[in-house]
Amino acid sequence: MKTLDVIAATIGLAYVVSEYRADRWFWPLSLLLAAFYIVIHFHAHYYANFALNIYNFLISVYGLLVWRGIVQSKDKSERPIGSFPQRLWIPTALAVVALGMALWWLLGLLGESSHPALDGFAAALGIAGMWMLSQKWWQQWICWLIAEPLMIYLFIQSGNYASAALYVVFEVFCILGIFRWKKFCA
Repeated sequence: MKTLDVIAATIGLAYVVSEYRADRWFWPLSLLLAAFYIVIHFHAHYYANFALNIYNFLISVYGLLVWRGIVQSKDKSERPIGSFPQRLWIPTALAVVALGMALWWLLGLLGESSHPALDGFAAALGIAGMWMLSQKWWQQWICWLIAEPLMIYLFIQSGNYASAALYVVFEVFCILGIFRWKKFCA
Protein backbone atom coordinates (compact mmCIF):
# COMPACT_ATOMS: atom_id res chain seq x y z
CA MET A 1 0.00 0.00 0.00
CA LYS A 2 2.88 2.38 0.62
CA THR A 3 3.80 2.33 -3.07
CA LEU A 4 0.22 3.27 -3.99
CA ASP A 5 0.37 6.01 -1.38
CA VAL A 6 3.52 7.51 -2.95
CA ILE A 7 2.08 7.25 -6.49
CA ALA A 8 -1.20 8.86 -5.36
CA ALA A 9 0.70 11.65 -3.60
CA THR A 10 2.71 12.31 -6.77
CA ILE A 11 -0.46 12.46 -8.87
CA GLY A 12 -1.98 14.65 -6.17
CA LEU A 13 0.76 17.24 -6.55
CA ALA A 14 0.02 17.59 -10.26
CA TYR A 15 -3.70 17.58 -9.42
CA VAL A 16 -3.55 20.46 -6.94
CA VAL A 17 -1.33 22.58 -9.19
CA SER A 18 -3.75 22.09 -12.08
CA GLU A 19 -6.72 22.85 -9.79
CA TYR A 20 -5.02 26.03 -8.60
CA ARG A 21 -4.42 27.05 -12.20
CA ALA A 22 -7.97 25.92 -13.21
CA ASP A 23 -6.51 24.23 -16.27
CA ARG A 24 -7.81 21.48 -18.53
CA TRP A 25 -5.66 18.73 -17.01
CA PHE A 26 -7.39 19.04 -13.69
CA TRP A 27 -10.30 16.70 -14.35
CA PRO A 28 -8.32 13.83 -15.95
CA LEU A 29 -5.94 14.02 -12.98
CA SER A 30 -8.96 14.06 -10.66
CA LEU A 31 -10.21 10.81 -12.22
CA LEU A 32 -6.83 9.17 -11.78
CA LEU A 33 -6.38 10.42 -8.22
CA ALA A 34 -9.85 9.24 -7.20
CA ALA A 35 -9.10 5.76 -8.57
CA PHE A 36 -5.96 5.50 -6.42
CA TYR A 37 -7.71 6.78 -3.29
CA ILE A 38 -10.58 4.34 -3.73
CA VAL A 39 -8.04 1.58 -3.12
CA ILE A 40 -6.09 3.41 -0.39
CA HIS A 41 -9.15 4.35 1.69
CA PHE A 42 -10.67 0.89 1.39
CA HIS A 43 -7.52 -0.72 2.76
CA ALA A 44 -7.27 1.89 5.56
CA HIS A 45 -10.92 1.18 6.57
CA TYR A 46 -11.97 4.78 5.91
CA TYR A 47 -15.17 3.73 4.25
CA ALA A 48 -16.79 7.14 3.98
CA ASN A 49 -13.74 8.47 2.16
CA PHE A 50 -13.67 5.28 0.07
CA ALA A 51 -17.25 6.06 -1.01
CA LEU A 52 -16.33 9.73 -1.42
CA ASN A 53 -13.70 8.81 -3.96
CA ILE A 54 -16.22 6.79 -5.95
CA TYR A 55 -18.32 9.96 -5.94
CA ASN A 56 -15.21 12.01 -6.83
CA PHE A 57 -14.56 9.76 -9.79
CA LEU A 58 -18.13 10.19 -11.07
CA ILE A 59 -18.34 13.93 -10.42
CA SER A 60 -14.99 14.37 -12.16
CA VAL A 61 -16.63 13.20 -15.37
CA TYR A 62 -19.46 15.70 -14.77
CA GLY A 63 -17.02 18.49 -13.83
CA LEU A 64 -15.03 17.90 -17.00
CA LEU A 65 -18.21 18.31 -19.05
CA VAL A 66 -19.30 21.45 -17.15
CA TRP A 67 -15.90 23.17 -17.25
CA ARG A 68 -15.53 22.52 -20.96
CA GLY A 69 -19.01 23.89 -21.65
CA ILE A 70 -20.47 20.62 -22.90
CA VAL A 71 -23.27 20.70 -20.30
CA GLN A 72 -24.89 23.70 -18.59
CA SER A 73 -23.74 26.05 -21.35
CA LYS A 74 -25.92 27.42 -24.10
CA ASP A 75 -23.00 28.54 -26.24
CA LYS A 76 -20.74 25.56 -25.36
CA SER A 77 -17.97 27.87 -24.15
CA GLU A 78 -15.65 27.08 -21.26
CA ARG A 79 -17.10 28.01 -17.89
CA PRO A 80 -15.39 30.94 -16.13
CA ILE A 81 -14.55 30.89 -12.44
CA GLY A 82 -17.59 32.11 -10.53
CA SER A 83 -18.96 32.66 -7.05
CA PHE A 84 -21.14 30.36 -4.96
CA PRO A 85 -24.73 31.70 -4.85
CA GLN A 86 -25.54 33.32 -1.48
CA ARG A 87 -28.91 31.58 -1.33
CA LEU A 88 -27.19 28.18 -1.21
CA TRP A 89 -24.88 28.78 1.78
CA ILE A 90 -27.27 27.82 4.59
CA PRO A 91 -28.81 24.79 2.83
CA THR A 92 -25.34 23.55 1.86
CA ALA A 93 -23.94 24.00 5.38
CA LEU A 94 -26.94 22.19 6.87
CA ALA A 95 -26.57 19.40 4.32
CA VAL A 96 -22.87 18.99 5.16
CA VAL A 97 -23.61 18.79 8.90
CA ALA A 98 -26.51 16.37 8.39
CA LEU A 99 -24.52 14.17 6.02
CA GLY A 100 -21.47 14.23 8.30
CA MET A 101 -23.59 13.16 11.27
CA ALA A 102 -25.35 10.47 9.24
CA LEU A 103 -22.03 9.08 8.01
CA TRP A 104 -20.59 9.19 11.54
CA TRP A 105 -23.60 7.24 12.83
CA LEU A 106 -23.51 4.73 9.96
CA LEU A 107 -19.76 4.17 10.21
CA GLY A 108 -20.03 3.75 13.98
CA LEU A 109 -22.86 1.28 13.49
CA LEU A 110 -20.84 -0.76 11.02
CA GLY A 111 -17.99 -0.80 13.52
CA GLU A 112 -15.07 -1.15 11.11
CA SER A 113 -14.19 2.50 10.52
CA SER A 114 -11.10 3.53 12.47
CA HIS A 115 -12.32 7.11 13.04
CA PRO A 116 -16.02 7.33 12.12
CA ALA A 117 -16.58 10.99 13.08
CA LEU A 118 -13.55 12.36 11.22
CA ASP A 119 -14.09 10.02 8.28
CA GLY A 120 -17.75 11.02 8.04
CA PHE A 121 -17.27 14.77 8.29
CA ALA A 122 -14.25 14.81 5.96
CA ALA A 123 -16.33 12.90 3.40
CA ALA A 124 -19.31 15.26 3.78
CA LEU A 125 -17.05 18.28 3.23
CA GLY A 126 -15.47 16.55 0.25
CA ILE A 127 -18.85 15.94 -1.36
CA ALA A 128 -19.75 19.62 -1.02
CA GLY A 129 -16.29 20.70 -2.17
CA MET A 130 -16.33 18.54 -5.30
CA TRP A 131 -19.84 19.72 -6.19
CA MET A 132 -18.75 23.36 -5.81
CA LEU A 133 -15.57 22.64 -7.77
CA SER A 134 -17.56 21.06 -10.59
CA GLN A 135 -19.42 24.37 -10.87
CA LYS A 136 -16.08 26.26 -10.85
CA TRP A 137 -16.98 28.35 -7.79
CA TRP A 138 -14.02 29.84 -5.92
CA GLN A 139 -15.54 29.07 -2.51
CA GLN A 140 -14.87 25.36 -3.06
CA TRP A 141 -11.46 26.08 -1.54
CA ILE A 142 -13.16 26.81 1.81
CA CYS A 143 -14.51 23.25 2.01
CA TRP A 144 -11.04 21.89 1.41
CA LEU A 145 -9.51 24.30 3.92
CA ILE A 146 -11.70 22.69 6.60
CA ALA A 147 -11.47 19.07 5.35
CA GLU A 148 -7.71 18.83 4.76
CA PRO A 149 -6.64 18.87 8.45
CA LEU A 150 -9.07 16.02 9.11
CA MET A 151 -7.57 14.07 6.24
CA ILE A 152 -4.01 14.78 7.38
CA TYR A 153 -4.83 13.26 10.75
CA LEU A 154 -6.53 10.22 9.17
CA PHE A 155 -3.59 9.59 6.85
CA ILE A 156 -1.10 9.82 9.72
CA GLN A 157 -3.21 7.40 11.77
CA SER A 158 -3.26 4.87 8.91
CA GLY A 159 0.46 5.22 8.17
CA ASN A 160 -0.07 6.83 4.76
CA TYR A 161 2.60 9.47 5.34
CA ALA A 162 3.06 10.47 1.69
CA SER A 163 -0.64 11.28 1.48
CA ALA A 164 -0.49 13.15 4.79
CA ALA A 165 2.34 15.27 3.40
CA LEU A 166 0.37 15.79 0.18
CA TYR A 167 -2.61 17.07 2.16
CA VAL A 168 -0.37 19.55 3.96
CA VAL A 169 0.54 20.86 0.49
CA PHE A 170 -3.18 20.83 -0.39
CA GLU A 171 -3.85 23.01 2.67
CA VAL A 172 -1.32 25.59 1.47
CA PHE A 173 -2.90 25.53 -1.98
CA CYS A 174 -6.33 26.10 -0.39
CA ILE A 175 -5.15 29.45 0.91
CA LEU A 176 -3.42 30.34 -2.36
CA GLY A 177 -6.43 29.12 -4.37
CA ILE A 178 -8.86 31.33 -2.48
CA PHE A 179 -6.86 34.43 -3.41
CA ARG A 180 -6.18 33.37 -7.01
CA TRP A 181 -9.70 32.22 -7.88
CA LYS A 182 -11.46 35.05 -6.02
CA LYS A 183 -9.73 37.72 -8.09
CA PHE A 184 -11.33 36.23 -11.24
CA CYS A 185 -14.75 37.09 -9.78
CA ALA A 186 -14.07 40.71 -8.81
